[in-house]
Amino acid sequence: MAYIPLPTPAEMNSWDTQAITTFGIREEILMENASREALHVLLDLTGSVAGKRILAFMGSGNNGGDAAAIARHLHTLGANVLLLHTKPVRKYTKTTGYHFKLARNIDTPHALLTPQNAARLLQHEQPDIIIDGLLGTGMRGTLSSDKSVLINQLNALGEKAFVLALDIPSGLHGRLGTVDPIAVKADATVTFEAAKCGLAMPETKQWVGDLHVRPIGIPAQVRASHPASNVGMTDSVLSFRRPLSETMHKGSAGKVLIIGGSKGLTGAPHLSALGAMRSGAGYTTVASPALLTQEIKAGQPEILTLAIGTSDEWSTHIPDAVKKAIEGADSLIIGPGMGRSTNAARFLKELIALDRPPSVFDADALYHLAEHENLLQSLSDRDILTPHPGEMARLCQKSITEIQADRLTSTRLLADSFAGAVILKGAASCIAQRGKPTVISPFCTPTLAVAGSGDVLSGILGTHLSHDIPTLEAACLGVYEHGLAGEFLEKQFPHRGNLPQEIAHALPKAVREYLCSQPST
Repeated sequence: MAYIPLPTPAEMNSWDTQAITTFGIREEILMENASREALHVLLDLTGSVAGKRILAFMGSGNNGGDAAAIARHLHTLGANVLLLHTKPVRKYTKTTGYHFKLARNIDTPHALLTPQNAARLLQHEQPDIIIDGLLGTGMRGTLSSDKSVLINQLNALGEKAFVLALDIPSGLHGRLGTVDPIAVKADATVTFEAAKCGLAMPETKQWVGDLHVRPIGIPAQVRASHPASNVGMTDSVLSFRRPLSETMHKGSAGKVLIIGGSKGLTGAPHLSALGAMRSGAGYTTVASPALLTQEIKAGQPEILTLAIGTSDEWSTHIPDAVKKAIEGADSLIIGPGMGRSTNAARFLKELIALDRPPSVFDADALYHLAEHENLLQSLSDRDILTPHPGEMARLCQKSITEIQADRLTSTRLLADSFAGAVILKGAASCIAQRGKPTVISPFCTPTLAVAGSGDVLSGILGTHLSHDIPTLEAACLGVYEHGLAGEFLEKQFPHRGNLPQEIAHALPKAVREYLCSQPST
């Protein structure tokens, strides 16, 4: 399975509702299942709970019901548990009230926790384990001052205790993965049925700790008929790679043509070429202004070049030799180091209008696309855009802050505006194409945060497009291999300091290391 579902909190609520209304699975059963799965995770991580001091924080919603149910199990197992509920007993109703009543029926110790008594109640408590069931995935916006104070008190106790968050750390936004202003710092989080998309965001690790996904009994038919709008990559994305053939030759291994380079920006197409070659392209050619070709080649004889015009500037039209090269290419990479001159813009406009192979639009090509909105509509469903947040902001006419505040929505908006695929680069890159779920990369790798890293990625993408891999799959495969190379380099550069070309050179080694680490079937 190449992808795992990452539903929004609203989509997860829909799954629960369908399981209850369509299949007749009682909500009390789903909550009981969730509490038992959380218990199993806790026991696996901490061992026996007999005699251990445990505080279970119980909020007012279903997350509080999960806390009440696990507190009951822990009490049965001999733990010294105290269930701290944030509402009076009589105000707990429905499913949460049911599980709270079960806990009280077996004499599980409990106490009302209020802003007024919290400091007094908690000052002499130092638990071994804390269960966070305060807020759940329904939290949005800014925490109230009372909740912020309580979470800070919980975190203070958690410095000397093991903290297990139920479904999501309280204070963490279930869709965005943001915190305003504080969240529970968990050592581990057990999330139910599927991780909510907010948990896949790069900033959440400090709050989530180790993430454990556990089933609670949602029927497969529900998941199939109500698919999540976001999914996460798994290692099976590597199955998208084109199989090797013993009869493969350089002409059949993918012919990639890179169109880029300008005065002072010759490194970008060079790095793109390295990415293409190291990911398996048979031929890699860079077409650039004539006086820049040797600088782009930079002593790498395997990088082929194609001179355009006679100067270091872009021509205002595409020469026949370049048109012929485009006709013979299996994919194009357009934009690395291309510059933002008027001539470059004219060249790009003519290029887009040609009958051309699948293309990656990167760097300065994205600048020109943003400046001439009509060009975006001319792209095909075999094209990929690769903006970083700044480029995405220009394309979407938003600020970088707005883009980063909701990366999933930003990616979806751009993907829905044209036929091809979009990769919003960065930690946990987001990939989308119209009519398909948004894919979230699992990689948050500091070694990739270096100028030129995106140029290497464009080369990888060009190779996979040249192998006739479907657009979204090629985009995901390129991002995944790029991420593997970054993780591979962390062994040699644990505090960064790697060069962008080392990302390219690590590609075949990283993929080989991963494939060799997998058990044989």
